[in-house]
Amino acid sequence: MVLVIVPIVINYFTSQLDYSKITSSNQMILYIFGLLLLASGIILFTKSIILFINIGKGTLAPWNPTKKLVVKGLYRYMRNPMIVGVFIILLAESCFYNSLFILIWALLFITINHFYFILKEEPDLLKRFGEEYKEYKENVPRWLPNRKGWRPENFK
Repeated sequence: MVLVIVPIVINYFTSQLDYSKITSSNQMILYIFGLLLLASGIILFTKSIILFINIGKGTLAPWNPTKKLVVKGLYRYMRNPMIVGVFIILLAESCFYNSLFILIWALLFITINHFYFILKEEPDLLKRFGEEYKEYKENVPRWLPNRKGWRPENFK
């Protein structure tokens, strides 16, 4: 919904994609940049889901949440690589469609998630995983990756 339907609806009501624009050098640069963003976002999103399944023994679906706190792989560098991946994909779509409105949607998406994580997700994770999550939260940034991944000593 967030990645496909909303951007298509936004683009439909704001402007139609004109592939002839891609011939201009500025638009071609924006398009190539969008491809790089898309690849990065898909990698972050996909790897996050795989880690949820393999390590967390659950999914991103609320009816099948992870049973174990995931602190390996991408989650050593930032706490929310999946949402960051979605945000990057939305930025890529704003490049493809050359759409300020999809860019605004991407910024609104990350802002809503920022407050959701602070007010709902993080308190719920603290209840579910206790001290384990508290230590993780203190050592790994929420959105922007840490250059050195956290290597927890008491997590297996």
